[in-house]
Amino acid sequence: MSDPDSGLAGDSPIHRRLPVALLTLRLGVFLVMLMWTLDKLINPEHAAGVWAAFYGLEGIGPGIFMVIGLVQLALVLAFVAGAWQRWTYGAVLLLHGVSTLSSWQQYLNAFDNLLFFAAWPMLAACFALYLLRDADRLWTVGGESAGT
Repeated sequence: MSDPDSGLAGDSPIHRRLPVALLTLRLGVFLVMLMWTLDKLINPEHAAGVWAAFYGLEGIGPGIFMVIGLVQLALVLAFVAGAWQRWTYGAVLLLHGVSTLSSWQQYLNAFDNLLFFAAWPMLAACFALYLLRDADRLWTVGGESAGT
């Protein structure tokens, strides 16, 4: 971030604000992903219904959702910590991308399914975080603290 041609050099306003913006995006995406993760762990019947309706995967038992939920929990915790950014940010982008696109039928009847459109700004946030992952250092594993 010290390249003078990048617009992020030194103590420019964007240099000071970008880490905070990326942190808030990461926390916001984490919150949504955490709730979907907890749904698998706490209410696997609901998760099974979602998977049947949107992915065509029926007959998956609660035990499988517990395993999926635990793996997803490890992913979202690593993501919020800013660990292994290429992989965790990429996995979150991929998972949310699949989720967003699998809801395509909901977009055809837009005004009866307005909440589904909230997935698109979150997908944009996931994409931005992935693209800017090298600049996302505030409160990350090996990154900076708020006082730094």
